Amino acid sequence: MRTLTFIVGTGRSGSTALSGIVNAHPDVLSLNELLSSVQSRGFPEGPLGGGEFWRLLAEPNATFESMIRSGVPMPEFVYTRRPGRFATGTTGIPALCLMVLPHLTDDPDGLFDELGEQVRHWPDRTAAEHYGALFDLLCARFGNSAVVERSGYSSDRVPLLRTVFPRARFVHLYRDGPDCALSMSRHTGYRLILLVREILARTGAERPGDLTPDQIRSLPPELSALLADRFDPALVRDSDLRATRFAALWSELVERGVRHLGAVPAPVRTTLAYEDLLDAPREELTRLARFIGVEPLPSWLDVGSARLDGSRRGASLRLPEAELAALREHCAPGVRALAGAGG
Repeated sequence: MRTLTFIVGTGRSGSTALSGIVNAHPDVLSLNELLSSVQSRGFPEGPLGGGEFWRLLAEPNATFESMIRSGVPMPEFVYTRRPGRFATGTTGIPALCLMVLPHLTDDPDGLFDELGEQVRHWPDRTAAEHYGALFDLLCARFGNSAVVERSGYSSDRVPLLRTVFPRARFVHLYRDGPDCALSMSRHTGYRLILLVREILARTGAERPGDLTPDQIRSLPPELSALLADRFDPALVRDSDLRATRFAALWSELVERGVRHLGAVPAPVRTTLAYEDLLDAPREELTRLARFIGVEPLPSWLDVGSARLDGSRRGASLRLPEAELAALREHCAPGVRALAGAGG
């Protein structure tokens, strides 16, 4: 029976590298950033026709399109590095093509067309049933027996995923707090996340799409400009966002993630520390493979071990002592939460 596993966490925790390692296993269908691609529209209530479900997968992600137009694409946007027939300036890049399909094939456009020809004709059913059918279709296409979805900034999705996929397994991937916070502070996506959170805090809105014209006018120009289809990339790259703010974000996400995962039955959840993966790659990858439900093939363990790069480990230790101490202070709540959960 096909298994389904979600690797969740704060992001910037070696998760992209782990997706590549998982994808190298011949029995695993690795769905890289699927949840990030479809975002909140991915699980509507009620029955959907095949055409409606396909639109969820095919319509460009508005936030990601705006980032590309504005010159601050994330490094995770694989399609923009090997562009095909879709482009932000013309057609828009389908959500499924930006990060998911290029992870599976060198011909994402061809696979996109192949899937669309089938999915559009599917009968009415729930979103969960459509996703299950999509996973089965892709597993049959690539000869896989296990599905692993991995998205960054995903730990808050655990309650929803448990509801939609009650048989799913969960891996909580995490990294040393100060190192992770420092990586976040240098990443355009996380810098934009902090700025959007500031917009929502100032206006009281729950989502950017809920903002009223009056709320937008109340914002400082450097924040309101970020809501346009195109904005000055310097607003993201050069904003004064101190690393301690990302350390506080790391703690917040870790604390909530630990709480969410604590409600998941023990047999279908596990943890994976990035540092443990670097220290004992064969042992940790063996444990991960068995949890996912596939064999830890020796050739795969060789490939996975070779792909791990520990050069970024301990990056925060190169900071001035006062800056490192401040990061550790803001990471302390998250560290305590992990310790309390056995991490």
